[in-house]
Amino acid sequence: MAKENYEVVMGLEVHAELSTKTKIFCSCPTSFGAAPNTQVCPICMAMPGTLPVLNEKVVEYAVKAGLATNCEIEKNSKNDRKNYFYPDLPKAYQISQYDKPLCKNGYIEIETSKGKKKIGITRIHIEEDAGKLNHDDLSGGALVDLNRAGVPLIEIVSEPDFRSIEEVDSYLKKLKSILEYIEVSDCKMQEGSFRADVNTSIRQIGAKEFGTRTEMKNMNSFRSITRALEYEIQRQIDVVDNGGIITQETLRWDEVSGKTFSMRDKEDAQDYRYFPEPDLVAINLSEEYINNVKNSLPEMPESRKQRYLEEYKLSEKDAGILTSSKYLSDLFEKASKVCGNYKAVNNWIISDISRILNETEMDPIEIPFDANQLGKLVILIDNGTISSSIGKKVLEELFENPRDPEDIIKEKGWIQISDEGAIKEIVLKIIEANPQSVIDFKAGKDRALGFLVGQAMKETKGKANPQLLNKLFLEELKK
Repeated sequence: MAKENYEVVMGLEVHAELSTKTKIFCSCPTSFGAAPNTQVCPICMAMPGTLPVLNEKVVEYAVKAGLATNCEIEKNSKNDRKNYFYPDLPKAYQISQYDKPLCKNGYIEIETSKGKKKIGITRIHIEEDAGKLNHDDLSGGALVDLNRAGVPLIEIVSEPDFRSIEEVDSYLKKLKSILEYIEVSDCKMQEGSFRADVNTSIRQIGAKEFGTRTEMKNMNSFRSITRALEYEIQRQIDVVDNGGIITQETLRWDEVSGKTFSMRDKEDAQDYRYFPEPDLVAINLSEEYINNVKNSLPEMPESRKQRYLEEYKLSEKDAGILTSSKYLSDLFEKASKVCGNYKAVNNWIISDISRILNETEMDPIEIPFDANQLGKLVILIDNGTISSSIGKKVLEELFENPRDPEDIIKEKGWIQISDEGAIKEIVLKIIEANPQSVIDFKAGKDRALGFLVGQAMKETKGKANPQLLNKLFLEELKK
């Protein structure tokens, strides 16, 4: 059958590492990139006789995430043991939540090419992360790093409401943005702080029963998720069309080959033999506690976007791009305060900065310069110290080696030539070297002026004041 005869059904389980200073059940730090096994203690290494103590900040951050995604907050919750064995799980069980999660029955509204759609959130629960295996291809073995063991996670489980890859992409970007805004996770996908398990199945159009699903684990790139789904959906259609049966299994996406590979049969809840965690007390939240967390929530993306439309009169598209990331939005607001020119800051972010982010596949949080440096760049252009074309070079330098823009233009000799006498000499030189362009201009060909100005900019390596150039060329050409 053709692809259009099938409907795809997808659900997501998103894991976000929480930005607490310490782990979920001990006081070990959670900073990324430390030397292997230097952020561990007897508790997160599961030594006999040790007892976990729940980090209160983890509960607060989970409740924040629940409130920001329109969830009901469970006042009486608990922790459970989820039993499974992996080499990087020190206890051979994970402390998680099963039948009484902290948050349930929420939703996120996404925007797609077909309009707005609500995606249901089944639950948000807290749990600990496992360690990490570093495979050594030379020796053929694997080394275990337990720095990540015990790092607090929230798992955000959606309803199987997705019917297109576009919806999945929109949901993940919206969810990431929300978690950034409420500052419970830095969502650095390249560090594994925000990763998704994607459940995918197909069924014939009109069928009511869901098909057998497969799960792709630990996807931490929007591009990879899109590519993996395109492949997996087509693979399932090909299997069914050829009379085969889809097996419920966990898959691994291989970015190099562009294919999915089976890892193991997919487990169900009974396989994990959940039971209440005996070493931790129940989590009881008062109405007052929940209200206090609710009152601490910052301005969310939707309201910030609305404010940009009304206060700054930005276009719907520009306001949407800026507020899609807290880091871009904060950069816009802070840089605008520095230079007092929000239109110019908006233009830099929407055009050149966004272009560089896309080309380098860089996340906005990785932008190496700060709002003060961007604001100063705008001031230098507004003051006529540099031209906008030199400004583009300064921006590239800020991405490569961030420092004060004034220091950059002094080092590079990029200060704009605004001396009228010096520019007039250049204008006369260019006119003398291009007699045909002078004839063309006098014949009414306006493009000739643009050509002459371009030649002058080339001569001065972009340093001549373009407004002054235009003025002096016109004066000379009209003589």
